Amino acid sequence: MHFKQQRFLWIRASIYSILIFAYISVFFHRMAPAVVSAELMSSFRTSATSLGSLAAMYYYIYALMQIPSGVLADTLGNRQSITAGNLIAGIGSIVFATAETIEIASFGRFMVGLGVSVIFVGLMKNNAVWFRDRVYGLVSGFTILMGNLGSVLAAKPLSVLLNFWSWRDIFIAMGLVSLSLAALTALFVRNRPEDAGFPSVREMDGMPSHAERHQHWTKDLFKVVSNIAVWPGFWINFGMAGGLFAFAGLWAIPLLRDSFGMGRDEASLYTTITLISLAIGTLAAGWISDRLGLRKPVIVFSAAIYALAWLAIIFLPWQPGLFAMTLFMLIGISGGGFVVTYPCAKEVTQPALSGMAISLVNTGLFLGAAIMQPLFGWVLDLGWDGKVVNSLNLYSWQNYQQAMLLMLAFAVIAFISALAIKETGCKNMTLEHD
Repeated sequence: MHFKQQRFLWIRASIYSILIFAYISVFFHRMAPAVVSAELMSSFRTSATSLGSLAAMYYYIYALMQIPSGVLADTLGNRQSITAGNLIAGIGSIVFATAETIEIASFGRFMVGLGVSVIFVGLMKNNAVWFRDRVYGLVSGFTILMGNLGSVLAAKPLSVLLNFWSWRDIFIAMGLVSLSLAALTALFVRNRPEDAGFPSVREMDGMPSHAERHQHWTKDLFKVVSNIAVWPGFWINFGMAGGLFAFAGLWAIPLLRDSFGMGRDEASLYTTITLISLAIGTLAAGWISDRLGLRKPVIVFSAAIYALAWLAIIFLPWQPGLFAMTLFMLIGISGGGFVVTYPCAKEVTQPALSGMAISLVNTGLFLGAAIMQPLFGWVLDLGWDGKVVNSLNLYSWQNYQQAMLLMLAFAVIAFISALAIKETGCKNMTLEHD
């Protein structure tokens, strides 16, 4: 089989780079409300519950769109769906940035969530067809590590940037970035190696290509949804990744501000530590899983450490400093174990349906975050004593402690679900192995 290896590697790297930059924007939009929470509360004069609902608007539509995103990835293709997603997200970011009322801002967040909802599943589907199965765990970990650069940019760097630009200017700029990525995706991304004139990666290794889909997508979707081996990954993402993203993406900075009197810049350092640790944790979990040739032990261990870390944060006495940074690092690095749910989903499903399986698992993450963000705020408001400082509601440590019990409950859900995960041995269970 003759093809130019260097040309293949160059085109694969170009496609992956464009999609990774789009994925970085997904994480930026997801996490930025934590840093601009005070500005949002001041601009729209809103309570913690309303702020949680505004931030969670992104997660509501993102969660609802995950299964449709998988269908689009498996039928329409990554190029078309991600181009449209970047376009919608770019417009939504500009609407959010220019909103004068919380209703219009919520609509802007809704559009952003709708647009970026197709990017991750499309990227993971891209990885499934452009990379070999034996490195999929590592590639998945590296993908989320790179995506987390967006989270890091939405923490300390964003906090510094707010000293020079308004939050509105920053989100307008991000909208323009997304519009540019839409154009790049349309011009350069290809759905499969075959679309760029190459054999499939399996054919490169002397094996037959995976079978294509031969029935209506609704039947394929039912086949994925009715596969009980996929569902533990859904609940792991719901409890572990969903809770962590809700906390780091909105409530961590207000907790440090209200409970310990930290300024925004100082508090954002702690979320930066969490997000960098999360990025490292995803890469490590994927690499260790591939090296061991096992999935379940990595997920169970990660979920157990994650739950113990929340017990420590809630019940141990701590103050800002090295010990607190260690706790914030621990929830990030252990939370990164959720990445192994994606290869698990792919490996218990027929290869042609991998987009739908990954999207089902990913739905759990965003459903968890969509529920947690406003629920956390509701618990805060429930115990609030009415104290207001500089037009911001001020909550006590006891208020946050009660709300963080929700984080612990979500962590327990993740651990119990990890015990139910099916071990695949890093091989697709639906195939006769070559």
